[in-house]
Amino acid sequence: MATVAPSIETRTVGSRRAGDRWADRTFRVVAFGAGLLVLVILALIAYFTISKAWPAFNHAGFSFLFDDTWDQNKNSFGALALVYGTVVTSIIALFFAMPLSLGIALFTTELASKRMRTAVTHVIDLLAAIPSVVYGYWAFILFRPWTKGFYESIADTLGKIPGLSAIFGGPAAGASFMTAGLILAVMVTPIITSLSREALLTVAQDDKNAALAMGATRWEMLRVSVFPRVRSGLVGAMMLGLGRAMGETIAVALVIGGTTQITSHVFQPGRTMASIIANNFGEATGLDRSAMIGLGAVLFAITIAVNVFARWLAGRTPDAMKGA
Repeated sequence: MATVAPSIETRTVGSRRAGDRWADRTFRVVAFGAGLLVLVILALIAYFTISKAWPAFNHAGFSFLFDDTWDQNKNSFGALALVYGTVVTSIIALFFAMPLSLGIALFTTELASKRMRTAVTHVIDLLAAIPSVVYGYWAFILFRPWTKGFYESIADTLGKIPGLSAIFGGPAAGASFMTAGLILAVMVTPIITSLSREALLTVAQDDKNAALAMGATRWEMLRVSVFPRVRSGLVGAMMLGLGRAMGETIAVALVIGGTTQITSHVFQPGRTMASIIANNFGEATGLDRSAMIGLGAVLFAITIAVNVFARWLAGRTPDAMKGA
């Protein structure tokens, strides 16, 4: 009996270790396959869009990216004005959404009571769940008519100041770059707020208390102990909001207007790549349809570039250990 027990125990431990090695190898294979599947899907999307858009690329050449004339009737496809509209509306959205989102995130993490923090968090999550078509319908029915008079008053004041006249000068239209940017700001604020809040919560409360105990004001505590440690998270939140704003379709299509142009006046109507696809893709055929798919390919490439830039920028910002 004394000689049998060690052999049984040895076989049990050996079989358990073999099972653990098998489970570890299986996990590695599954994880590697999942990561590889993402790359395969991206490659298939790129191949499909480029192959379907190749007739338009071949027809227009480099003018597809560097010409601002988009006229389906004349088979003239220049996406520059549409790229411009996409970038302008996204920048307007970030200009308004980022300070508001950061303010809400700081309020919920630093100032609000537990009950207030819970209520604000629920409201933010609810806003993030509202479909984009609802935002677009609300902006088209209620917001757009009201903005025209407001834009005209701004054009009559700021629009007459040298330097600002090129941006806020008249005439003003309710369906414009500014209206599209504002509705995008409303839509991306919940996303940026949630991510910023999660980043701020990663800073230990003991580190904040230590800064306050040293005589720092609340703002100095945030500037010294919090912001350096969450800078990469805030950059990631901003870039994710930018990607959402650039790809938004229905809401923008309802409130931006229908004029393909490059202008510095933000109160003028325009178009984005996503909006023209939403409005015209259903009726497009032949070369026109190929050009629409080409716009999707360009938007896909811009989105990838934005994400790569975000990763690079986040990697250059101090992390939690460097900020300590």
